[in-house]
Amino acid sequence: MRTSYQYRLKPTKKQAEIIDNTLDMLRCQYNYQLAQRFDWYEQYRCSIDRCSLFVCHIPELKDKPNRFSQQATLTQLKIDRPWYKAIHSQVLQEVPKKVEIAFDRWLKGDANGKHSGKPRFKGKGQYKTFTYPQFKKEHFQKEKITLSKIGTVKVIVHRQIPDGFDIKTVSVTKKSDGYYITLSLDDKTVPTVKPDFDINNIVGIDVGLIDFYVASDNTRIAAPKYLRKAERKLKSAQRTVSRRKKGSNRRKKAIKKLGIQHKKVADTRKDFHFKTANTLLKKYDVVAVEKLNIKGLAKTWLAKSVNDAAWGQFISILNVKAENAGLKVIAINPNGTSQECSGCGIKVIKSLSERTHNCPNCKVSLCRDLNAAINIKARGTHALKAQSMSS
Repeated sequence: MRTSYQYRLKPTKKQAEIIDNTLDMLRCQYNYQLAQRFDWYEQYRCSIDRCSLFVCHIPELKDKPNRFSQQATLTQLKIDRPWYKAIHSQVLQEVPKKVEIAFDRWLKGDANGKHSGKPRFKGKGQYKTFTYPQFKKEHFQKEKITLSKIGTVKVIVHRQIPDGFDIKTVSVTKKSDGYYITLSLDDKTVPTVKPDFDINNIVGIDVGLIDFYVASDNTRIAAPKYLRKAERKLKSAQRTVSRRKKGSNRRKKAIKKLGIQHKKVADTRKDFHFKTANTLLKKYDVVAVEKLNIKGLAKTWLAKSVNDAAWGQFISILNVKAENAGLKVIAINPNGTSQECSGCGIKVIKSLSERTHNCPNCKVSLCRDLNAAINIKARGTHALKAQSMSS
């Protein structure tokens, strides 16, 4: 089982300066290697590499830059620019890996075939994380962690690492309110499914903007709307930034305050998502959710409310927590869950403004979202039984 623990770092002034310099040097290297890829792509992306004529002016193809060829140039980089010796070699080798992932997601897409946008060059302060791909557990003792080329840094350990977990990677991140460290942990002894797993202990949830979710057992949680509640403070902080002179120290301080405000909203929302996921998984072994096109919904006139609800983050957290607990989250097709009657199954067409489901056939009358949640549960039960029969 893989999981991640994040702790806050308390570096000294000198250690913070080293981290900042490391991030800036890695940013320069990231931009340089990304530019190499773009140069090759612009010159040689045409599939024709030979000519049938006797006299040909097509230049000889250069080798396409890849992760390993760019990693091989790092030795010469340290000779030409000795200050790069201040960065741990494996940390520096992670940069070509990041470049390759970003470039391939743009051209080839991810495992599901979805393409990302064209990679961008990172401006000053936009490269925020570097990773140690190998780490010895003994370098993290009590409330201190030893990072190569940085030193021993104080850590606020708000929760202990469980017994049996090995530290696989360590990432250092700079955020608006300070520095953080993320430990990627692994324990292969944890079972994938609980021995007392019950597929009949299932609930369906219908997410929304008025109620964050309505469950098939008629429990509901109101949408917290953290962004909406913080809009006044965010607007004031943004106005302060726009009034400051570009490049001034006062503008930098104002930007930092704005970043802290945004981070507070994001952290509060994430904490709500974790607590909501725990509440569901303590009560049920299976949670059926809709497989929503959240990116599409975020392009409509409801974009701000959809992004404020952050259903994608919640479902992702729910999946991870369920997997760690040996439970299951099943995604089902949402088409027609609101229009279909949960009592008799016929379609009852209604507009989005109609919040009550009234069936003319079986006379069922209940909340529109509750009707959808019951249908989601029924579809989830059917899909789960089909999976168990096929396996």
